Amino acid sequence: MAKITGETSLDRVLVLMANMGREMIVADRCTVWLIDEIRQELYTTVAHGVKEIRIPAGSGVVGHAIATGEPVIIEDAYADPRHNADNDRKSGYVTKSMITIPFRNNDGSIIGAYQAVNKLTESETFTKRDMELLSLAASYAGKSLESVMLHLEIADTQREIISTMGEIGELRSKETGNHVRRVAEYSYELALTLGLPEREADVLRTASPMHDIGKVAIPDAVLNKPGKLTDEEYDTIKAHTKIGHQLLRGSRRELLLAASIVAEQHHEKWDGSGYPNGLRGEEIHIYGRITAVADVFDALSAERVYKAAWPLERIEKLFHEERGRHFDPEIVDAFFECLPRLVQIRDRLSD
Repeated sequence: MAKITGETSLDRVLVLMANMGREMIVADRCTVWLIDEIRQELYTTVAHGVKEIRIPAGSGVVGHAIATGEPVIIEDAYADPRHNADNDRKSGYVTKSMITIPFRNNDGSIIGAYQAVNKLTESETFTKRDMELLSLAASYAGKSLESVMLHLEIADTQREIISTMGEIGELRSKETGNHVRRVAEYSYELALTLGLPEREADVLRTASPMHDIGKVAIPDAVLNKPGKLTDEEYDTIKAHTKIGHQLLRGSRRELLLAASIVAEQHHEKWDGSGYPNGLRGEEIHIYGRITAVADVFDALSAERVYKAAWPLERIEKLFHEERGRHFDPEIVDAFFECLPRLVQIRDRLSD
């Protein structure tokens, strides 16, 4: 139980819950069912021996238990009309006995159910004691599950806000929303190719759409000037990096802190000739170095009303030339390694 309480990954919590239920009442398999309110379905991503299962809300034994809020013990599944044998027929598994226990959140609302199948004792049937044990586990695990789901909802909300704000920044400079989506996916692929953990790569994918958010404070007359910029106007444009950083740096949230780094450092260069701080080499955060490659690749490969897209051969030539100057050499190497995937992303998210 302590492992479940301290876990923050939904998938891991569900696995721990399923394993705990199976071991606690000596069952062959245990499933953790959740409610999909939008699709009006019950689903499980963790069911011992099978992949994800989805059923209409209210159907099957688990649907009955969730609808009534009452636990269900069945000695002979095939003799009970509530049991849906379709999954058994598909998998070849034989369900005999079954116990299903709804679990609730802190407000008392049912958010899912435990379902254990086939008691591994001589009697092969579940008892009232099994119901008591699994109900106790459900009361604790349900609250932990709610906490994890709330954490994920907050994180998803942050991601949605960050993505929307990133698109707003691009619209100010007459870019498209797909620009920030492509940069996000390029950054993710580059991070994975470099060997960053999947979780860190996902943080970068979420944060990178904010790289130009500081442009919201740049005057339209400068931001969208059709001709050559004066030195003073160019300095105004460059200020978007500092502005973006200042907008985001006060947050303690991981995603917004990552976004503040990307906003400030995506125009820094490996050789120290970039802006706003003239950082050099690994003084530039890895998020800034990756986003720089992703942003330039998209800027060159996407067609705009004011320019044609560069052919891939010309883009490759530029990255070879700027390896160790504008860009981190290792990230350039990763760029060429995953270039076919980047091109697929570009084509899938074309404007």
